[in-house]
Amino acid sequence: MSEPHSNSPFTAVLQLRQDVAVIRAAGELDLGFAPVLRERLFQVRELPEAPSALIVDLAGVFFCDSVGLGVLIAALRHSQATGLRLVLSGVHGTVERVLSLTGLSTAFEIHSNLNEALRAVGRSDR
Repeated sequence: MSEPHSNSPFTAVLQLRQDVAVIRAAGELDLGFAPVLRERLFQVRELPEAPSALIVDLAGVFFCDSVGLGVLIAALRHSQATGLRLVLSGVHGTVERVLSLTGLSTAFEIHSNLNEALRAVGRSDR
């Protein structure tokens, strides 16, 4: 079994799918790269029209430390304050363990993959 590349950069790409903002993240969500995700989350706030929901797809994230977790918690708090529906998708491995151990897995709306999250968001708008 091969280990993930620890030197691989973290990426967070913002896409709009109709009125849903999707951030697809990949790599290590840690002290060095958490600002990248934080910046994408700020970009969602600055969109000309507020999206109906925000999905953060973590399928490509293979590590998350406390700083990365802090960014996700800040996003959750912001979503609760503004009424923007926040959904996590593709949560697995270390990220899943961290959310479970901290009790945060029940605080977030989590779906197994991006397509499932998109379907769930679509159903809620009807």
